[in-house]
Amino acid sequence: MTALLTIIVLVFILVAIWQMVKIFDLAQAKNENSQIATDKDNKVNAYLMIAFLAFIYILTIYSFAKWGDLPLMSNAASEHGSTIDNLMIVSMIVIFFVQTITQFLLHYFAYKYKGEKGKKALFYADNNKLEAIWTIIPVIVLAGLVIYGLNTWINIMGVDESDDPLIVELYAQQFNWKARYGGNDNTLGKANVRLIDIDRANILGLDEADPNAQDDVITSELHLPVGRPVLFKIRSQDVLHSAYMPHFRAQMNCVPGMITQFGFTPTVTTADMRLTPEMIKKVANINEIRVENSKDLVAKGEDPLEPYEFDYLLLCNKICGTSHYNMQMKIIVESQEEYDAWMKEQKEFKDSLIN
Repeated sequence: MTALLTIIVLVFILVAIWQMVKIFDLAQAKNENSQIATDKDNKVNAYLMIAFLAFIYILTIYSFAKWGDLPLMSNAASEHGSTIDNLMIVSMIVIFFVQTITQFLLHYFAYKYKGEKGKKALFYADNNKLEAIWTIIPVIVLAGLVIYGLNTWINIMGVDESDDPLIVELYAQQFNWKARYGGNDNTLGKANVRLIDIDRANILGLDEADPNAQDDVITSELHLPVGRPVLFKIRSQDVLHSAYMPHFRAQMNCVPGMITQFGFTPTVTTADMRLTPEMIKKVANINEIRVENSKDLVAKGEDPLEPYEFDYLLLCNKICGTSHYNMQMKIIVESQEEYDAWMKEQKEFKDSLIN
């Protein structure tokens, strides 16, 4: 009954507003209501265009002055990371240059050629020279960026098997990651989602009859030796995910029913990255915020937030479901000795099965 009365009241309110609009239109019927812009209207709009041009330039200068020193592209931790960063910087310079020029021309011409009585616009039915200029120049610039990008991509994706890369499988499922190492032979055993057997703890569907699968190691934390090439074989159990490792400038889709791959060589250990000035400053800022937020939690009788410590992360960069935001795995880059010691502590697949 309450819902019905609410609907009736809303209907009456809408009818009343409609009637008031009609009355207002009738009251304005005698007034001049021309849709043709006057010289005054054109001048106001012309000056507003110049004002907005000044606004966006001032905002840009302010943003560079305040945030221009952020280390957005100074924390690459892989061999190809600097190449990706250079490509991004070149692309941003070109885009910023073009945006600055075109925005100036757009707003200035709107001011200079504002409509005025007695002034007739010059109309060009066709101008081959202008069309050639604004066609050829973008084609050359875009072709250069595309060729540069393709060359960068080819160099990154050309993982050389002769370098004896560490083979690691990244296994994605809603909403977590698993890493699988090839064991002593550095060869991953066969696997298929149809072979998953939770009762026997075969959570990735490894072929138990495959000799190469017997010494595979499955972990919930990704450890990588610094300076050694790593080739990732990527699978998805359910939906489309994306393996994204921002500090290593690496990303590859995880597609159900197929294996994709991506490779890189880590160059900075987790411990060394934590000691960089940029990271020390970032961690300090985050912990300051956590301290402030913890005050409210403590006041409510809840536990305070734990101090933040930097770690490399493997994230999902596809919106894969309700807990997509929480789909991440810690990556630890360490020395070869530390990696070997950690690997000795892990159970092999054959030893982790439940009979």
